[in-house]
Amino acid sequence: MTPPAPPAPPRGPIHRLWRFVHRIRRSWYRKRARQLPRPVVSIGNLHWGGTGKTPLVATMASRLRDDGLRVAILSRGYGRSTRGPLIVSRGAGPEVPLREAGDEPFLLARELPGVVIVVSERRADAGRLALELASDRELFLLDDGFSHLALDRDLDLLAIPAEDPWGGARLPPRGRLREPLESSRRADALLVTGADTDATVAETVGSGMAGFGFEGRSFAAPIGEGTPRTDKGEAVPDGTRVLLVTGIARPERVAESARTIGLEIVDHLRFPDHHRYPERSIERIRSRLEGSDAELVLTTDKDRAKLEGRLGSLLAVLPVRAEIEDGFWDWLRGRLELAPAAGKGP
Repeated sequence: MTPPAPPAPPRGPIHRLWRFVHRIRRSWYRKRARQLPRPVVSIGNLHWGGTGKTPLVATMASRLRDDGLRVAILSRGYGRSTRGPLIVSRGAGPEVPLREAGDEPFLLARELPGVVIVVSERRADAGRLALELASDRELFLLDDGFSHLALDRDLDLLAIPAEDPWGGARLPPRGRLREPLESSRRADALLVTGADTDATVAETVGSGMAGFGFEGRSFAAPIGEGTPRTDKGEAVPDGTRVLLVTGIARPERVAESARTIGLEIVDHLRFPDHHRYPERSIERIRSRLEGSDAELVLTTDKDRAKLEGRLGSLLAVLPVRAEIEDGFWDWLRGRLELAPAAGKGP
């Protein structure tokens, strides 16, 4: 994979206005950001969705947990029906329904035994609640935290998709960025995601981002799909005909991955990111399934919990997993002055 060349920095009046707004916002929070008494590592993005941030959070939490660190994930819990600090998991799976937890926290709670997960609009309040559960908490992972300036952090990590690192170099409606590319100068490292990402690709993206002020390190974080399995735990054979159902930011990635591993997509229903799947959506899926020769419904980890037990037919999940190049872990421990501490419990 060769990432596209970086664009020239936009200089129009709208972009200058956005830069000014973000500069004022950062300045306002600089003196008001709240702190936690343990290291905070933020994993976020400049793009609107589809960067692989959630798999990266899962990989980081599991690796640090396996090294013996007591880790807590702090999340906003986008789309949840509740407000205020809420414990999603004490390390033994979700304690609240998906609608109360939010999509990503619920998914992470299912995948990460031994990791505490707390949600709150104010991530500092979530951190204090996590400390009440275990005062010897050693590390906080701030999920989707790059733009959440109300909480101070020790490290800022940016997930950047290798196939679209610049996001059009603009904010909506003409671009796909949450913040201007110049905001990358706040990041300590880039985690460059993509199926074929390697150290060379990561270095190329990092060099391009340097033109916008970035001065940190760049690491490859390839993301790939695991073996698709049915809700009964059975592997899905090659050549299986599937109805693909997605409610994520970049559904074309899932479709491409499914075809790459040998599945036949007979139809693809695309719903918006974070779709709640009301009954009318379920009826639409049933109708499309009945009108096709698909053998099962294939969906994502993120959509699975919203579809389980509602279709009356076999459901399969295509899991997404992230890896991060080895050099990143030594860099992370060095920056935080952490050392592996095997033998500690959750």
